[in-house]
Amino acid sequence: MNTSIIFPNLHITLDNVGKGFYIGSFFIAFYGVIIAIGMLIGVSFILKEAKRVGFDEDQFLDICIITIVVGVLGARLYYVAFAWEYYKDNPIDALNIRQGGLAIYGGVLAGIACVYVLCKMKKFKFLKVVDVAIFGVIIGQICGRWGNFFNREVFGQYTDGLFAMLLPLDAIRSQSDVTAEMLANLVQIDGVSYISVHPTFLYESLWNLGLLIFLLLTRKKKKFDGYVFFTYLIVYGAGRFWIEGVRTDQLKLWGTSLPVSQLVAAIMIVIGAGLMFYNYKSNSENYSLPN
Repeated sequence: MNTSIIFPNLHITLDNVGKGFYIGSFFIAFYGVIIAIGMLIGVSFILKEAKRVGFDEDQFLDICIITIVVGVLGARLYYVAFAWEYYKDNPIDALNIRQGGLAIYGGVLAGIACVYVLCKMKKFKFLKVVDVAIFGVIIGQICGRWGNFFNREVFGQYTDGLFAMLLPLDAIRSQSDVTAEMLANLVQIDGVSYISVHPTFLYESLWNLGLLIFLLLTRKKKKFDGYVFFTYLIVYGAGRFWIEGVRTDQLKLWGTSLPVSQLVAAIMIVIGAGLMFYNYKSNSENYSLPN
């Protein structure tokens, strides 16, 4: 199997891009390593941000650990639920996370619910906590998408544009993600057949990086708790809505052809925009009240 990945229009050729490495007879996937690195960086940033805004770091670490566990479970349950046509006949595979199948939306939704419950238990202000915690989510998403790069997955439709990415056909993790248009436009290099696709993992990683930079520049000027969280819902939702429309491995809403992640993204945008507008309006009215 050929292991090269090529960006022809950027003149970048990466040879021998493996999917992992062995320690003895045990295979370690780069996907898992990258997810772990993203978690570590995310939690480290969260703890520093928590201290900056006046939280106890130890209490926040407890929230992080519990939420990560719940988030991973949520990501798996979400994926299994919307890929049930396969898992209903292969129920044991639902437990085998090493085969892949984590949906970030499931992790985010489960994580938010977990943080809400923990805030109620600890008597913390939910919006103040989630304004800090969401930075870890963004950092995790920036890093995590590069795991898809090593797995040759989560790519988009055929393209020969500037960012076109060539993947060896025999290295694709799931051949069901390969479309007829890709097969009709195979690129032959040294006897190897490549599909030419949108690198949607890269689009989402860069989109989230831009979001992170924007929030870092504006978080100290926020006028109300929830600003960071609502901005995430709007901006991430908008980027994901577009990117999801380009991908070929969409999870569909049961009995329809509607990509469920696009629906969730649209709901995120509406909720985030509504809450942002409401809080800006309320904040303005409070500032206009006489002393």
